[in-house]
Amino acid sequence: MNLQEEILELKKEKDVVILAHNYQIPQVQDIADFVGDSLGLARQAAKTSHKTILFCGVHFMAETAAIVSPEKKVLIPDLEAGCSLSDSITVNDLKNWKKQHPDAIAVGYVNTTAEIKAELDYCCTSSNAVNVVKAIPEDKEILFLPDMFLGSFVSKMTGRKNMYIWAGECHVHAGIKPEDVTQKLDSMTNAEFVIHPECSCTTPMLYDVAAGNYKGRQVQILSTEGMMNHVSKSQSNQFVVATETGILYRMRKQNPEKTFVAASDKAECQYMKMITLQKVFDSLSEDKYEVKVPKQTADKARLAIERMLAIS
Repeated sequence: MNLQEEILELKKEKDVVILAHNYQIPQVQDIADFVGDSLGLARQAAKTSHKTILFCGVHFMAETAAIVSPEKKVLIPDLEAGCSLSDSITVNDLKNWKKQHPDAIAVGYVNTTAEIKAELDYCCTSSNAVNVVKAIPEDKEILFLPDMFLGSFVSKMTGRKNMYIWAGECHVHAGIKPEDVTQKLDSMTNAEFVIHPECSCTTPMLYDVAAGNYKGRQVQILSTEGMMNHVSKSQSNQFVVATETGILYRMRKQNPEKTFVAASDKAECQYMKMITLQKVFDSLSEDKYEVKVPKQTADKARLAIERMLAIS
């Protein structure tokens, strides 16, 4: 029996559901019960009937699962699987920022620690950030954190003038430059362009993109799950994809007749790639490493997350 088969046997035997993010390595995606984006995986964690959740993703995602399913055991195969974006703001940073804007509504991206979420009014993901901000009365100031590129995108799409944006970034998405995109698009004359709003290249492109094109191309700014849905329905057969390269495996698997090219081949998250099949097996067989969120923090954070889950 190979390692993949052993994992599939073990998860059945131990009543474990395996959730994997779109950026995980192909072998890990293949043994998962659900593969998706942060929002989709949080929803799966909230509704699963399994007593244990094995989360193949980064630490804040496992924390979110532990918050929405406090009665479940949540495991992560590698405790070191962190997030540069999540690390770009501390809870003291946020508390000080809130003191400077006492009447503001704090909206935080799901890519944050449980401690940060406990200080938020709303949590959001890239797929529902625009709708979350639209749900807040227009006269209310908004503190948006921690991603400045997603914040700029949301500000542009909603027309909010009273929105303050934290200067954080994801090192992977910030590394995808406009010149990378232009080079790939120039080499594929009929390709459609799909882009994640965390990319730094969204900022100079926003005005073009808001009009539905970029350099005469069809373009879509979408979350990873939004990308998956779009490319399967699109009439286009070629796509340049600006996000972490792990998503290309699932795109190609579900749409074998279409061509998918990374906007930047260097767009790899070393934290996502820390999860391996061996680590998944070890986590399953030894019940390691459990992610726990203190009850007081989890109870405070749950409201912001439930608001996120309620807004599509």
